[in-house]
Amino acid sequence: MVPGLKVLLFLSLHLLQEVKSTIVHLNNNGYEGVVIAINPSVPEDERLIQSIKEMITQASTYLFEATKRRFYFRNESILVPMTWKSKSEYLTPKRESYDQADVIVADPNLKYGDDPYTLQYGQCGDRGQYIHFTPNFQLTENLPMYGPRGRVFVHEWAHLRWGVFDEYNRDRPFYMSEKNTIEATRCSTHISGRIMVKECQGGICISRQCHRDSKTGLYEPKCTFIPNKAQAARDSIMFMQSLDSKNTHNREAPNLQNKMCNGRSTWNIIKKSADFQNSSPMIGKVALPRPAFSLLKSKQRVVCLVLDKSGNPITHLTRMNQAAELFLIQIIEKGSLVGLVTFDSTATIRNLLARMTSENSYLEISANLPRQVGNGTSICNGLRSGFQAITSSDQRTSGSEIILLTDGEDGQISSCFEEVKSSGAVIHTIALGPSAARELETLSDMTGTTSEVEGIDKRYSTARNYSSRSKRKKIHNLRFPR
Repeated sequence: MVPGLKVLLFLSLHLLQEVKSTIVHLNNNGYEGVVIAINPSVPEDERLIQSIKEMITQASTYLFEATKRRFYFRNESILVPMTWKSKSEYLTPKRESYDQADVIVADPNLKYGDDPYTLQYGQCGDRGQYIHFTPNFQLTENLPMYGPRGRVFVHEWAHLRWGVFDEYNRDRPFYMSEKNTIEATRCSTHISGRIMVKECQGGICISRQCHRDSKTGLYEPKCTFIPNKAQAARDSIMFMQSLDSKNTHNREAPNLQNKMCNGRSTWNIIKKSADFQNSSPMIGKVALPRPAFSLLKSKQRVVCLVLDKSGNPITHLTRMNQAAELFLIQIIEKGSLVGLVTFDSTATIRNLLARMTSENSYLEISANLPRQVGNGTSICNGLRSGFQAITSSDQRTSGSEIILLTDGEDGQISSCFEEVKSSGAVIHTIALGPSAARELETLSDMTGTTSEVEGIDKRYSTARNYSSRSKRKKIHNLRFPR
């Protein structure tokens, strides 16, 4: 086992962005499979569910109009926490989970407070990680501050789905244009508004005209641009609440959209997305369907580790065990049910599901990690035993997780595809080597997860650990020197 200090060093040196999959897909112009999850720390409040429904319904209509009849929201799932009371209308999740949700409702982030935001790690056009709303944003009348919630959602959806960026800039609200005039940072420049300073003292507020700063040549720091409510110009959804075109986009504005996308407009980026390329505007005057909602209730996490002990050199087996131990100690949430299966040409259930409540719980499983290399590889036998370990512990395979670590050198994986589909289980595959069968990736794709192939070179072997967003951890890429 890698010493604790060395593990922390590896975590620090190889911290990578979180990799998440999504089950969202576009079907005849309608987005399906959007998951909105409520954090377990949020107190039960039925108003929250109603607010989410109203926001998405409003967003669907606006998205349809803003994208010129091309996209809308067809069906969504709202995932409520285990801590909430059970109700007959709450269904059991299958692949939906808080970790993989597209939208989360959680306590305020220290940096953003109640402001909605989308976590984006990628470049221009790359999809974001998730949208974050707070309960206070959902339940408080905040129209003057944020505008309609549905339009705010579409703004954040553009971040998440199409990888565009904000076209306002709170740090640089004004700039000097090429025409040597002071302009507000906005898109487009045709948006009209007032430029003023609001000063408050003793509960009394007054507004006055802005003065120019002799040092910067711009307006004084407290000066703000307030758009007029009635606008003749089209504005950008990333500045206000619609979509611009390349003809009205303000390439001069010092905003993140111009910086990240090399001056290209929001609409230009959306047009190059797979969603846009694979769809056409809806024609006719058919009424837009209202979004359908499913209410799901989270359940305890059920995970079975399925480890391949076949054909690998003993050093590879050691590293696989290190990855499994790190998962048990560092990653899996307390209170989860965890089992263990090992396999080569045959499979053995080493541990039925056990609740992770103390150090002894982890030791009982880690003591049964494979120590000897076996012969042959049957991934299907390993998966079947994983399903059996789950059902023999009075749990259902539907919605349970299997973490499959294997060299992937098996030409018979497709023989159990139908069993995997019908199980409803979520399969996370990690290929410990460069020769994994292509079907291994298909195995993950059909259950809505990601497949990781970790090459082993002369200096390093790599094991990737999946962590829970509820703990605000990121995936760690751990390299163990030979």
